[in-house]
Amino acid sequence: MGSKARLWGAWPLLLSMALFLTSDQPLQAQVAPEAGQISGSLPAGGGVALVQWSGGTPTQLFAVADGRGCTATAAWLSSGGFLVGYLRGAPTFVNESFVSRFPGGVLPSTPLLLVCRAASAPGGGSAGTRSIGSCPLFPDDNPWAADISSAPRHPLSDRYVGHIMASGGNRFLHADFGENPDYGIPYVIVPAGEPSVPVTFDYADESDVGPYPIPSGVRIEAGSDRHALIVREGECRLYELFDLRRSGASWSAGSGAIFDLRSNALRPDGWTSADAAGLPILPGLVRVDEVRAGAINHALRFTVSRTQRAYIHPATHFASSITDASAPPMGLRLRLKADFDLAGYRGQALVVLTALKRYGMLLADNGSNWYISGATDPGWDDADLNQLKQVPGSAFEAVDTGPLISTAR
Repeated sequence: MGSKARLWGAWPLLLSMALFLTSDQPLQAQVAPEAGQISGSLPAGGGVALVQWSGGTPTQLFAVADGRGCTATAAWLSSGGFLVGYLRGAPTFVNESFVSRFPGGVLPSTPLLLVCRAASAPGGGSAGTRSIGSCPLFPDDNPWAADISSAPRHPLSDRYVGHIMASGGNRFLHADFGENPDYGIPYVIVPAGEPSVPVTFDYADESDVGPYPIPSGVRIEAGSDRHALIVREGECRLYELFDLRRSGASWSAGSGAIFDLRSNALRPDGWTSADAAGLPILPGLVRVDEVRAGAINHALRFTVSRTQRAYIHPATHFASSITDASAPPMGLRLRLKADFDLAGYRGQALVVLTALKRYGMLLADNGSNWYISGATDPGWDDADLNQLKQVPGSAFEAVDTGPLISTAR
């Protein structure tokens, strides 16, 4: 259905919403949402929905909507008998009326109209594909988006996989994310006008100076790595920080990197990022909205416990002194073997495994063996994801994607 047809079909809901909200009557059709949740059905296929929000800023609202498969583009609600809107990614002056009326965010259980962008077919750069908010998640010819299902097998594949399996610890695939809010790596999308702040770095010589658009209440990964991933709309840049800390009004971090989401440019050889391999983190995360859309169209991020003192592009940095040629280098790409039987797998796990056959996974950091990374989200189903623990590391093979590089900064 074309955009004009969708808009024509939506006008009765828009009119009824306007009449309802401007009447200042309480919303009766929805159950009051829990904290950090939206109550009501969201149109993942695009359209508008009358919902209740548990309260908070538009940025928080849009992040929750994204996680439920709705790439939200705007929110409208009633104030003093008028509809007031917040347009995602718009310049600050466009949303000035909304912000002035709701400076602390929307109150709990507020009825509002949420507008969702229609999803494109796989590969089209929309919900469930390679986009984030209103921005592309790197160009379609980016290495993260490469279909490596038919790429040549690496001549050292058996040695790489054997080294991982022999290094001790976990020997099966493992989702390093789940229902627990302390699992996974969170990210946040901020509007084009989000103010930037200076950050000081422990590894300043390999960090991008910034400043960084760190919002108040920024979500930071639980645990020791303390990653923070921020997408600023409008400019479509990705800001990633490792070991982010705040002291009073000042911010500091271990390292930081800024990526243009419309470019394939790599970090300089020998440079780290917020990840040990010098890679961006966000494009390698499994996200709930992708899984609900039925397809992950990019490679995944994963870790192993012992890596080589070398890397393969798009990685640009090593984090090891090991020179054993059997140890896997940063940026090594593995794929699930074509003959691995997916019969019996279901749901979220099946979507992940299907992607691993087509796009594989990129070695990005030192950590637990065979751990794949995902975004923090309450929409994960642990019982479903636990199916991944049945997949042995021996079911993977390495793909030849380029030469080894040992350049240090």
